[in-house]
Amino acid sequence: MGARDFLQHSALSATDGQRRHEADVLVIGGGPAGTWAAVSAAAQGARVVLADKGFCGTSGATAPSGTGLWHVSPEGTARADAKAARFAMGGHLAEHAWMDRVLAQTWDNVERLKEWGYPFPADEEGRLRCNSLQGPEYMRLMRKRVKESGARILDHSPALELLVDEHGTVCGATGVNRQSGETWVVRAGAVVIATGGCAFLSKALGCNVLTGDGQLMAAEVGASLSGMEFSNAYGLGPAFSSVTKSLFYNWATFYDRDGQPVEGAGSSRGRSIIAQTLQAQPVFACIDRADAQVRAWMRTAQPNFFVSFDRQGIDPFTQHFPVTLRLEGTVRGTGGLNLVDDSCATSVPGLYAAGDAATRELICGGFTGGGSHNAAWALSSGFWAGAGAAAFGQDARSAGAHRPALRAGGVALNTRGATPFDSQTVVRAVQDEVFPYERNWFRQGEVLDASLARLDALWAQLRGSAPAPTAAEAVRAREAAAMLATARWMYRSALQRTETRGMHRRREHGALDPSQQHRLLSGGLDEVWVQRQAVLNEAAAEVTA
Repeated sequence: MGARDFLQHSALSATDGQRRHEADVLVIGGGPAGTWAAVSAAAQGARVVLADKGFCGTSGATAPSGTGLWHVSPEGTARADAKAARFAMGGHLAEHAWMDRVLAQTWDNVERLKEWGYPFPADEEGRLRCNSLQGPEYMRLMRKRVKESGARILDHSPALELLVDEHGTVCGATGVNRQSGETWVVRAGAVVIATGGCAFLSKALGCNVLTGDGQLMAAEVGASLSGMEFSNAYGLGPAFSSVTKSLFYNWATFYDRDGQPVEGAGSSRGRSIIAQTLQAQPVFACIDRADAQVRAWMRTAQPNFFVSFDRQGIDPFTQHFPVTLRLEGTVRGTGGLNLVDDSCATSVPGLYAAGDAATRELICGGFTGGGSHNAAWALSSGFWAGAGAAAFGQDARSAGAHRPALRAGGVALNTRGATPFDSQTVVRAVQDEVFPYERNWFRQGEVLDASLARLDALWAQLRGSAPAPTAAEAVRAREAAAMLATARWMYRSALQRTETRGMHRRREHGALDPSQQHRLLSGGLDEVWVQRQAVLNEAAAEVTA
């Protein structure tokens, strides 16, 4: 069965949804990409509804954190240098035209942020420093701008499934309000998926809402993904904390359980060495290479980094503390929904994607990290997706306001079995396959095959399970199903890339293979498929010149 198996559904009835809304554009997700999409769509005259799983402005990976921003001056060779600096690291899979677009749009949108009153700090000469954003201030401002644009915000309202018309064009979504338990329906001319990536409920800061829901919904209507093999990003942090901001570890020394330095742990290969060591024993860190001036700066730059230390009475500058690597999956990876044009449209009419929900291979290739490119991509792709969805959605609403809608959701919503869906059991089973470093950080064909056999069997069980008895219970069931689907796209793509490129590492294929300088598209649910897609040759020629 293919990617569109779940379209054989009953029509949405007039009584479905205790809260019903009409819009030209529905944005699903309220992080930076979603809020930029809503503001951009509203600026085009579209009626906009934004539905956030949490409280828009406070949920997601950006809201509780400071983040770098790929903000580069157009003067001289600055942008050419910025592109070249990361091109090889990403395995030569980025595209020159997309990098240029993001750099230009980021520059323009930062000017908007200045006009809106974002408090960029100034340097000693009074010039604003715009290469970073403080999440709480940034997202508070973006929520304000969404409301001022006239868009309607549905807080605490996770989406459960997309709606499509008889031609397969996306025309809205359904969901539930977590607080009231009321179900909602939004009929819309177009939908923007801005639900973020999938961090597999690893307890990384701000990632508890990032479970791949949007990608599952999109795959159910036939959308494809790209770069899902570049999904094994792990964030370094204290074992007792959810904070995975790793900048400060540049000043750290890492130690084994006997208090001896772990050789090479502070080098460019440090994460791999730490991951390898953690398989046999605990690893400890101490930020003992920071002088007094740097320590003071750290406290100001990222105060939330120190909260867990202060609560436990640990001085991270003088005392050893245990560290771990938390899987952040596609949040700091680059895989996501495949885009087919400059408007951030997917291959499904009426469906757009932005931010971590969309592939970042276009500007990062096979490697990225926290902030920087990710933050620039969120505000740029959100801006484009909102405008593209507005143009499509306004036309679609005027042409087909009364078209019937079909519910496109599958697992946990439209299954016919009798066996109850045990969400927590599914979550644990998926985590058992994707958390271990020996399975996901260091990948190997036979290990991937074994994981996929178990994951595929679990998916078959879910397809035969009973639907969730209530909409509220369906939220966690859909999260579990989305995590499972994400793991299968990840590992099936990883099997096909028989080399080491970007963040994808194969034990038995440790070198980069020039013949594999292509993208891997993936999709499907009951049967997952993977196929190659060429990278524009001019990207490699121009960026490496």
